[in-house]
Amino acid sequence: MRINRVLLDRHTIADRVAGIAAEIAEDIARDVGDAHVESEDPKDVTLVPLMTGSVIFLADLIRHLPLMMRIRLLTVSSYPGKATSNRGVTIESALPDDLSNQHILILDDILDSGRTITAVREQLLARHPASIKVCVLLRKKIDSAMAVHADYVGFDIEDEFVVGYGLDYDGYYRNLPDVVTLTQSAMA
Repeated sequence: MRINRVLLDRHTIADRVAGIAAEIAEDIARDVGDAHVESEDPKDVTLVPLMTGSVIFLADLIRHLPLMMRIRLLTVSSYPGKATSNRGVTIESALPDDLSNQHILILDDILDSGRTITAVREQLLARHPASIKVCVLLRKKIDSAMAVHADYVGFDIEDEFVVGYGLDYDGYYRNLPDVVTLTQSAMA
């Protein structure tokens, strides 16, 4: 067996994702105005998910957001291959240029070193958005992660390597519906 233990089961994740979506929708209605799908004059809301880890989180979250929104995918790498610690941030896709006056929501799977969110936020700020907020599914209870502001956090977790629900080890395990830890032999 490659799974050591289930840290967050699929039902707990689903409940929290729905809760985060409700928080986001409420904040956008308060801060941005009417951005609902039915609006005659929707405000410009753009989600910037950091791929590939956030793809499952993105899919589940947007199903609960009754908003007019654009999605602008951004591919960022910080854990190449079998790395289990951050190796530096590489933005692999072109950043969108047309973000002026947009309300941006950066979406990521996990906040640990804080380097990825910080680098992406700085690059997006240079495009003059109206606002930038950050949403992460997981945030590690370590100083570097806790020092980076995230507006929406699904779960705070201990400092351990996790996979599933979009998170991977060497490209594998993203399809697991739960967030799990792996056995040492699985990472050998």
